[in-house]
Amino acid sequence: KKSQTVKAGFDIRDLAGFDTKSASYVLEKGEYVVFAGADSAGAKPVAVLSLENDFTVLKAERLFDGADFNDLRGFESRDMDTGKLILGIDTSNYTTSIAVCDCEGNILLNLKKLLDVKEGERGLRQSDAVFAHTKNFSQLADELAKAIQGRNIAAVGVSVAPRDAEGSYMPCFLVGKSVASMISATSEVPLYCFSHQSGHIMAALHSSGVNDMIMRAGFIAFHVSGGTTEALFVKPKANGFDVQLIAETADISAGQAIDRAGVMMGMRFPCGKEIEHQTCEFSGVVPKYKISVKNGKCNFSGLENISQKLYKETGDKSYVSACVLDFVANTLCKITEDIRNEYGDLPILYAGGVMSNKFLQARLSAYGDTYFATPEFSTDNAAGIALLARKAHN
Repeated sequence: KKSQTVKAGFDIRDLAGFDTKSASYVLEKGEYVVFAGADSAGAKPVAVLSLENDFTVLKAERLFDGADFNDLRGFESRDMDTGKLILGIDTSNYTTSIAVCDCEGNILLNLKKLLDVKEGERGLRQSDAVFAHTKNFSQLADELAKAIQGRNIAAVGVSVAPRDAEGSYMPCFLVGKSVASMISATSEVPLYCFSHQSGHIMAALHSSGVNDMIMRAGFIAFHVSGGTTEALFVKPKANGFDVQLIAETADISAGQAIDRAGVMMGMRFPCGKEIEHQTCEFSGVVPKYKISVKNGKCNFSGLENISQKLYKETGDKSYVSACVLDFVANTLCKITEDIRNEYGDLPILYAGGVMSNKFLQARLSAYGDTYFATPEFSTDNAAGIALLARKAHN
């Protein structure tokens, strides 16, 4: 059997994105995970590149500033309240979120404040979440005022339920609705209500650069988070989305399974980032555990028992974290395969906090025509709600 050593490299500057405000190509601070493998489905993290500060790779020159012509505008902005802002509010069971966009769809503010969870706890009771949101709003008010700087609000959007399903309800969303209703009434502007899930989908569409997808006949959206694991067939409508449930968890969500494993290993809730970091530290091979996906139903509760047993036997956080993410990845991959077989080559959008994980993204990107929200728009946020309100207001 012959072997060959292959050297591969890349220019990290090619990862830079264009920043319109500074007219520069910028490498954003953070961790860049390098994956290697025979194909994207089998790729494993082999290195982590850390950048402590933003780095400007190339400064471009503006050639047409001050030119004597008016920009062409699409019909969307003609009838909007030019110069006014759209406010979005979301109060999930994990985060208090406020976002502001302008009438052209640019996100000007994306504020998020996690609800405090005591060390060793795996979440919050609804009564505690309601109280925490009330505290957080008073702390976020100053930042909101600075961002608005006296400009008028044209409309307010708010999430009022977890999902687009009859009977979907959580008391924590009442806090956001109360604040949004007060702002709407005192400012004499319309109030638009959406589901938390629709906000996730819209934020993912915006940040992944595929807003045109909402103009198509339909697409597939995964909502994978601490509270939900669902796959949906989505069609756009004036005030959000029409969704048809095509796959879901039959017990706990993927995010709950990850958090329970993390808290069991002494990590601070929510545990997604630490689980991902620990996985990047692991370089071995993980065993393939049997997953459960059948007729649009999947199960994650067994993963809690697996992770407890492995950690008791090994005490190795990196190894257990890698096993946890491999189990979640295999489950989501099987659901994606089943959807591809039934729905063909429709584009697939992955939204929700769990989907900010680079390991999961690498595995799922193998299925082609797949799109992922950037981290700041994957976790709970109000940006999608603000963008939906803009769309409804127009």
